[in-house]
Amino acid sequence: MKITRVTLWRVPLTSHETYYMAAGKACATIETVVVRLDCDSGLSGWGEVCPIPHYLPAYARGVEPAIEEMAPVLLGADPIGPEALMTRLDAHLQGHPYAKSAIDIALWDLTAKAAELPLYRLLGGRQAEDLPLYHSITCVEPEVMAEIAQEARGTGIKQFQVKLGADKDWQADVARLRLVREAVGSGPLVYGDWNCGAKRLEATRVGRAVADLDIMLEQPCATLEDCASVRAATGLPMKIDENAHDTESLLKAHALGCMDAVALKLSKFGGLSALRRARDLCLHLGAKLCIEDTWGSDICTAAALHLAAATPPDAVLNVCDLSGYVSPRLDPAAPVRKNGRIAPPDGLGLGVAPELDALGEPCRVFD
Repeated sequence: MKITRVTLWRVPLTSHETYYMAAGKACATIETVVVRLDCDSGLSGWGEVCPIPHYLPAYARGVEPAIEEMAPVLLGADPIGPEALMTRLDAHLQGHPYAKSAIDIALWDLTAKAAELPLYRLLGGRQAEDLPLYHSITCVEPEVMAEIAQEARGTGIKQFQVKLGADKDWQADVARLRLVREAVGSGPLVYGDWNCGAKRLEATRVGRAVADLDIMLEQPCATLEDCASVRAATGLPMKIDENAHDTESLLKAHALGCMDAVALKLSKFGGLSALRRARDLCLHLGAKLCIEDTWGSDICTAAALHLAAATPPDAVLNVCDLSGYVSPRLDPAAPVRKNGRIAPPDGLGLGVAPELDALGEPCRVFD
């Protein structure tokens, strides 16, 4: 089986509400890139990547030229066994893991389809029927955030990511965490996320002010060293996100003692092949795992769910239904949340089939 065509689409994904984060970051409409690899056997594999420019050193319009550079290696190649071809791509084009992520996902989709299996069977076998979701709450007025949390709690959600720092008011951030905790009651996981937007002083003041609550902090500062300082000063557990992107960063975060939990995201590591290796390292290091992606729709969501379902359940903190936060849905039949949980698709490969009408006209075809 050989790859005969690479097709790319750019699709604007609009968040159901503008998503505010610290340091002026916001998500309203973000462009996702969908990739389809067609083979001479008639099989096709789907991939997707949706980099957020202020979150990653990447942007959606960078995917096309990167894949153009990789196209001579892809065309005519055997897609079965993704890691072999990804090794060739890494040798041909250094870096650009976000662009490679979409290709790697499509290769795994093809490999599983050729084997006539759901993807989770190839990633180690299914260990969980469904997976716990978290609900991410945009950083607005504390009272409104509490209402959003209470509404999500009513749907069965038991984990809440509270965005902090959008108004640079540390006392408002304290109110956000306190009111959300009050709204959801004791038991559910509540954690405050600055997306690197806080200095040590502000994050420490917030952490100490809510130290009487059951709260976790997420990536308050831009460096692991500063995150570790906040972890030590507040005594609160910490999740690392932006600083987790390769083996070295994971080992460093663990050594600094600030990686109680970690977000493993497809586009940051370069797809399922690299993310599976990162997952295995984190299992050894003992960190709880959030397996997801930066942003995206049904393809990214499905890929992350397959890997999460093939992971020991006691190691999985949560997953994210990215496609539940945006429109349009690329595949209306793709999984949706139910009672605060979500299951991977059961079809062959990724188990998702994007509707061509939702994709529109391709932006580029390589054959």
